Amino acid sequence: MKLNDCFIQHQFDGQTVIVPTAAAEFHGLIQGNQTLAVITQCLMHDTTEEEIVNALCARYNGDRADMETDVAEAVRRLKEIGAIDE
Repeated sequence: MKLNDCFIQHQFDGQTVIVPTAAAEFHGLIQGNQTLAVITQCLMHDTTEEEIVNALCARYNGDRADMETDVAEAVRRLKEIGAIDE
């Protein structure tokens, strides 16, 4: 899976914003924290949920099961708006 070309990631002041281009069917902004930044950085190339979780585990201390749940939820929501290509 990979971030759809119709969505662009921006980071500023510790926040991550995913912005759809005019070609996207979704119209709005997705705002998140540094965790979303790691997820979207991983999605810049073809990746899996497991690889995203591994990247988060390498960067942050925390429970892997919680990270797996959070990544699955983030991916589900991004898929709902068409931001992820399979």
